[in-house]
Amino acid sequence: MITLDTISKRFGTLTAVDGLSLSIEPGEVFGLLGPNGAGKSTTIAMMVGLLGPDSGTVRIDGGDPAEAAVRATLGVAPQSLAIYDDMTARENLTFFGSIYGLDGPTRTRRADELLELVGLTDRARDRVKGFSGGMKRRVNLACALVHDPKVVLLDEPTAGVDPQSRHAIFEIVRELRAQGRTVVYTTHYMEEAQKLCSRVGVIDKGALLALDSVEGLIGAHGGESIVRIERDEGEERVQTAEPLAVLQRALASESTTGVRVDRPDLETVFLNLTGRSLRD
Repeated sequence: MITLDTISKRFGTLTAVDGLSLSIEPGEVFGLLGPNGAGKSTTIAMMVGLLGPDSGTVRIDGGDPAEAAVRATLGVAPQSLAIYDDMTARENLTFFGSIYGLDGPTRTRRADELLELVGLTDRARDRVKGFSGGMKRRVNLACALVHDPKVVLLDEPTAGVDPQSRHAIFEIVRELRAQGRTVVYTTHYMEEAQKLCSRVGVIDKGALLALDSVEGLIGAHGGESIVRIERDEGEERVQTAEPLAVLQRALASESTTGVRVDRPDLETVFLNLTGRSLRD
């Protein structure tokens, strides 16, 4: 459904995306992970045709996103909220529906459906400027879906939201997957990608570092488990590829007062691939 073939994008002396290639299958929730400044948002901008690559090609279902007909098949919820504070939730939805050429009855129907989907039916007539950050994110997502797109691009969709809104957005993404839509989900929250994404690509400095299922990435880049054994004299920390064997030996010892196994996860993979030093 989405193909990036060795795309690059430079801004002066800065190379934001550097020869990136990947393919995203129809109906897949694909996670694009990377630190701040890794090139995620620039990649999304090229996917939707806002930016043209300096080299390489982008194809959405075989078409060029620079063409209006191809862009019309995309739904985009950008990291910077793209909604109007002085409009109500319903007015935002009907306005964006009109931009996509939906007729009046269809705009009304889609607004009703999406307000229910994002849990804002009871706030439909309230101006968005009075909404919390999480509610605004949900309106932003609803506007991305108003024209019933085949491909949905979500750029940091849970930035600055409360736990309830984050849970609601997770459920919406799962519903989109159940409907067979293709979703690209960029985030630097590892637990989100681990819960939602069938495959994950990790990028840094504009280049693809690894691409696989979550389980495949953990197996290839997660490293060993750590078994923490508590004894009266203190804690022993054992790094091992066979945590069950270490656990059995620890439990057989009378001096053991407690044990804990820390298995590698997607955050471990991310840090192993991109480094642990602080970023600007």
